[in-house]
Amino acid sequence: MKFRHTANGSEVTTQHEVRPGRRKVLRASAAAALAAPALLLGRRAWSQPRKLTFAWNQNSFCLTPIVAAQERGFFEKNGLQVDLINYSGSTDQLLESIATGKADAAVGMIHRWLKPLEAGFDVKIIGSSHGGCVRLLGAKAAGVTSLAALKGKTIGVSDLAAPGKHFFQILLAKNGIDAERDITWRQYPADLLGVAVDKGEIQAIADGDPNLYLLEKRTKGAYVELATNLSGEYARKVCCVIGARGELVRNDRAAASALARSIVQATEFVNENPNEAAKIFAKYSPKISPEDLRKLYATLTYSHHPTGVDLRDEIAFFADDFRRIGVLKKSTDPQKLAQHVYANVLG
Repeated sequence: MKFRHTANGSEVTTQHEVRPGRRKVLRASAAAALAAPALLLGRRAWSQPRKLTFAWNQNSFCLTPIVAAQERGFFEKNGLQVDLINYSGSTDQLLESIATGKADAAVGMIHRWLKPLEAGFDVKIIGSSHGGCVRLLGAKAAGVTSLAALKGKTIGVSDLAAPGKHFFQILLAKNGIDAERDITWRQYPADLLGVAVDKGEIQAIADGDPNLYLLEKRTKGAYVELATNLSGEYARKVCCVIGARGELVRNDRAAASALARSIVQATEFVNENPNEAAKIFAKYSPKISPEDLRKLYATLTYSHHPTGVDLRDEIAFFADDFRRIGVLKKSTDPQKLAQHVYANVLG
């Protein structure tokens, strides 16, 4: 199976043999979800493998299911030949690349996607992978060991439009803290957030792993985890979703279905085989060992990748959250937005 991986402007072509013995069946719950007639479409749907281009960020360890789908043959099994493109641009640029046909599909955080999708990008959410990805740490030396202690403090973020900032604005509001009046948000390069804490410029950090994991590992007890995007009512909420260009969904539903199904299957593989998954992804993460990757996988919910009505309802849930803090327009109807941006290609 050939694929091109584009990174830093270079192209690499490799050949992989898929070993049938490694293709484990899905757990009973996933198997039941994938039993609908539409999901039975596989390689037989096309005389030749259907070629698709898929954008992802290879620096995101949580996206291990994407490379697992490639290297363990899930794309191939479902009749696809997928070209993986490493993409590190802004979310708006990513969604624009899908909408204009430069890529057929991509994976990203729902917290980043809802605003541009509300603006009208012709991209449909067709599936999901997992929950987790962002955390909020407080500096013990600054006395920030609880959410309540954040009042009057400064939180550092790597991007003022980052998913972490948006999510924790909501979580703080639900805990009686006005994230605009009670909190100051300050932007720093991700690798300097710890330095900013040491200088006393910020007292907490909202960011993702592996950055925070490595920071905690270096500082040995200097931080306390205040919350994650799996805290409380968010424990079974999705984070990373799969989007496909609207034209593909409308004109080649079988291809969109095969793509969504492949990623569900690969996510199950990662959930059931964290050791093998870590070995697969280790070559993309020279800063993180397979052992550390396994620990990080345990912080995510690879067992939660809703489809159908469940996914549509979660999209509406987040849309309502974001509308409350002004990320989405007050006039936006969360249910109608979810209905518009989600396409149930697996139903």
